[in-house]
Amino acid sequence: MGKKLLLDQGSGGLASHRLVADVFFRHLGNTILARMDDAALIRPKGPLAVSTDSFTVDPIFFPGGDIGSLSVHGTVNDVAMLGARPLYLTCGFILEEGFDLDDLERIVASMAMAAKKAGVKVIAGDTKVVPRGAADKIFINTTGIGEVVVSPAPSGHRARPGDVVIVSGSIGDHGLTVLSQRQGLSFEAPVHSDCASLNHLTLKLVKGLPAVHVLRDPTRGGLATTVNEIALQSGVGVTLEETTILVKPVVAAGCEILGLDPLYLANEGKIICILPEKHAAKALTIMRRDPLGREARVIGRVTAENPGKVVMRTGLGGHRLMGMLEGEQLPRIC
Repeated sequence: MGKKLLLDQGSGGLASHRLVADVFFRHLGNTILARMDDAALIRPKGPLAVSTDSFTVDPIFFPGGDIGSLSVHGTVNDVAMLGARPLYLTCGFILEEGFDLDDLERIVASMAMAAKKAGVKVIAGDTKVVPRGAADKIFINTTGIGEVVVSPAPSGHRARPGDVVIVSGSIGDHGLTVLSQRQGLSFEAPVHSDCASLNHLTLKLVKGLPAVHVLRDPTRGGLATTVNEIALQSGVGVTLEETTILVKPVVAAGCEILGLDPLYLANEGKIICILPEKHAAKALTIMRRDPLGREARVIGRVTAENPGKVVMRTGLGGHRLMGMLEGEQLPRIC
């Protein structure tokens, strides 16, 4: 096999079989995938959560992750936000002719490591190779399947007045990291993506608490857009406290230089948890015992006023309306 990807390796013939065996099966192989059937046979025991996502991030490698680990983390997290235990992934690859095979293997190995850490298996996949210029290096689509372990499941429709809004840590890390790599920017302190699978933490929350109303990961559009979506879904208002929202100094400084608002930057390893105020202390204890939730804090409350709106109480005591992101602040961020 050469150092660059050839169109033949997407033909379905011997070249394709060698690519699948030498790269994909070598890293992602398991007993289900090894059957080589047209579909994977699974035997669910109860309700399933299913999510699909496509990843086109540019650049494909960045501090804290790459397109491979991101494709696993992103889909695992989407399934986990429904109070589910992610079990299986499928993955589809669109590869550009001439793509470096060492980079492909690095990406697949990263996916395998992320899947192992999350406790999920890749059980089906597909690979297509397109001519030069028809794609930008590599695009990945992943679908996640998981068992729902709590009833009723958390949902964006379940926020209620009197609930509190908790975020598991600092915001904007992923968005600024990808942008800085894309533009060749450097800051006094290093910035890293928060890319991580959150399913182990979400399971602790839904199993350890009597009521978790909403779980969401604030990816594209960031914290502000995601909270707006929840307010609209539930028909409630949300008041956020600016002074309680954690933004790392390097992220705040980078956003100030670039004219960006960290509240609208993508995150790939943070949870928004909304639940009754009486359970907030226990939720914080559970989250802070996990490395991914060590900096968890209450950042706001759900209200009956201003349904469908998000209001920020500023550090000066004023109020401002936090609208949903209009368009794409940073394209190809995930």
